[in-house]
Amino acid sequence: MTPRDASDDSRWSDLDRPPLNAAALRRGLVQEGGLWRDVEVVQSTGSTNSDLVALAGAGKAGEGAVLVAEEQTAGRGRLDRQWTAPARSGLFFSVLLTPGAVPVARWGWLPLLTGVAVATGLSRSAGVDTALKWPNDLLVSIGGEERKAGGILAERAGEDGVVVGVGINVTLRENELPVPQAGSLALAGAVSTDRDPLLRAMLRSLAEWYGRWRDADGDPAACGLQETYAAGCATLGRTVRAELPGDRAITGEAVAVDGDGRLVIATEKGVQEPVGAGDIVHLRPA
Repeated sequence: MTPRDASDDSRWSDLDRPPLNAAALRRGLVQEGGLWRDVEVVQSTGSTNSDLVALAGAGKAGEGAVLVAEEQTAGRGRLDRQWTAPARSGLFFSVLLTPGAVPVARWGWLPLLTGVAVATGLSRSAGVDTALKWPNDLLVSIGGEERKAGGILAERAGEDGVVVGVGINVTLRENELPVPQAGSLALAGAVSTDRDPLLRAMLRSLAEWYGRWRDADGDPAACGLQETYAAGCATLGRTVRAELPGDRAITGEAVAVDGDGRLVIATEKGVQEPVGAGDIVHLRPA
């Protein structure tokens, strides 16, 4: 038997991080009458979101397409921030959705819906308590400290489509964290870090929530999404600073998520100001 070079970068170079089983994922997720139509796993790409947006634009992908990468070299978060991690240390995937008859004004709920679905799926499969930071971060507790373990990015794909990307740190180790505020499911004490069942659980949960939301014509109250999001949102009830476009910032208590998915902040001046886009900084513990 020939010894394996420790520097070998093959698919099995890190035995704690085995590759995804694409065939098993397809068998488990692609069902007659279900949302997911195809699951493709690639070894490496710049950004699954960019790739799926391009495929949709070229007419090569339809609703229910799922693209998963074992490694992303140019993953993007909000405001074009970079998201990188070692190969097979996380789950990096994008899905294509075409909400159809749902009014476009309600499409802004899709990243929040995805956050609820991801948190629900991970709670079931990884046994990790997660919280949502408005609008698109997934938080876990590590040593009593909140840390970001995942993020969500939604982008338009043509006139009738939305690509929603998810990045979750699964087995990222302390010495691999890009910033001290980052975390992973493993560091949060997950009972399982097997990425195949984690991905299946998240996508099944996403299909369930998306179906409920779409059947309600995107009404977040009617399908229970607004209430569920608020219940799991770590931002509500806290003093926050919202850093807004145009170098403007407001500070106050985050009191609600309104029917349009905006964060409502009660300022010291007694004004309730809805925020639809911006960076939110938690200024004190819950």
